Amino acid sequence: MDTAQWQAFARQFPQLSHRQRLASSDLLRTSAPQNAAVLLIEQTAQAQLHCPACLSTHFHRHGQAHGLQRYRCVPCSKTFNALSGTPLAHLHHKELWLAYADCLLNSFSVRKAASQVSIHRNTSFRWRHRFLALAKTDRPRCLHGITEADEMYVLESQKGSRHMTRPARKRGGRASQRGISNEQVCVLVARDRTGQTVDFVTGMGQLTKAKLHACLPPVIDRDILLVSDGHPAYPVFAREIGIQHEAVNLRAGIRVRGTVHVQNVNAYHSRLRGWLRGFHGVATRYLPNYLGWRWILDARRILSPESLLRATLGTFPHLLVT
Repeated sequence: MDTAQWQAFARQFPQLSHRQRLASSDLLRTSAPQNAAVLLIEQTAQAQLHCPACLSTHFHRHGQAHGLQRYRCVPCSKTFNALSGTPLAHLHHKELWLAYADCLLNSFSVRKAASQVSIHRNTSFRWRHRFLALAKTDRPRCLHGITEADEMYVLESQKGSRHMTRPARKRGGRASQRGISNEQVCVLVARDRTGQTVDFVTGMGQLTKAKLHACLPPVIDRDILLVSDGHPAYPVFAREIGIQHEAVNLRAGIRVRGTVHVQNVNAYHSRLRGWLRGFHGVATRYLPNYLGWRWILDARRILSPESLLRATLGTFPHLLVT
């Protein structure tokens, strides 16, 4: 923090309540960021602590390293700590993790998060995908009732790849072919009327019946009403697995027919597209991470940096209604 920032920060002190002033004083007197992150990690790990090598829960304390308590497993003699076997293992600067988690919750770009937390942009990129590795898996197990399904397409991107399979495009480039082609990646989104949402990267090109069979059966009830647009793959898929299906003819201008519409899933598509636009192109191989990140924000399942850090360690706020 430079002098001007410090002076601006100090001028705000008179506006703080007594409790906030005491908390601020405690932060300034101690290495609170490091202590807060380590304490949260240790507390989160205690409920599920085990040896990552043999899964044994028979271990004893074995000194400390890098600010964390280490343990030695009795059966296999391996040593481990609260981060062993988690996506955050072997990462440094624990005192910055909560600040970085806050950047994720604010949808900061790699460079903006790096600047905010004072780390290198490559570290920022690596931390982004480590933090999302488990947090993105906190999804509904099953959709119920009226469930809308629709697909959206994004241009395939090999951004950051060392060995590209095609000539490079300029940022913001376009497909060489009109319409849906194998230059575009299909993202299937299914959303029920309670807002529970699942999404899948089904691969390159047009959505097919086979892709629906590969994605939807494990996450939908058999008594749902599946609502879609006029894509021919949906009624065939619904008939083959034995569920009800209704379609709206968007091309004919029929968007709503009673309770039959796909406006919820289309609104989700719109929010997703607008949010992805801020990253100026997402590499296709990382697209599932961004879909999970968007779900975290849209569902408001994780609202604080502390909750995101716990989710990264595999402990989620509460179970979704299934």
